[in-house]
Formats: sequence, C-alpha cells, structure tokens
Amino acid sequence: MSDVWLNTLMTETPQEGYDLAVKMSRVAVKMTQPDAEIRERLRKEYATSFDALIAASGVVATHFQTIASANNHWK
Repeated sequence: MSDVWLNTLMTETPQEGYDLAVKMSRVAVKMTQPDAEIRERLRKEYATSFDALIAASGVVATHFQTIASANNHWK
C-alpha cells in the first residue's frame, strides 16, 4: 500500500463523499491489521455480529460527516 493514498477530501457529489468514507474505513482496517489472512479469518466473526456491523457503520458515518463538512454537502 502506498504511503499517500488520500490526496483530498473534496468530492463532486455526496455519493462520492460516502464512497470515500467507506474507503477510508477500509484502509484504516488494513493499516491496523496489515495481515490479510488474519483479516479474512476475523471477517467471519464480525460479519455475523450486529454490534460489529453497527460499529462499522458508525465509523463510516463519522468519516462521511468530515467529508460532507469539507465539501459543504449539508446545504
């Protein structure tokens, strides 16, 4: 993974902003746990946990809030 992967928070549309928020969340997981085999093994556990899925949605929402604010998407 390249050291620089996020050049801007600016997006053309709220949909692009949401997609970026999801990507930011996924990259954070990869950076936190760089071993793909471990991530794959853990995925089976959290994929069926409503608590884990809701927590993941909260992380995406926080990232989207930041992106939407940077892009003035709230108007």
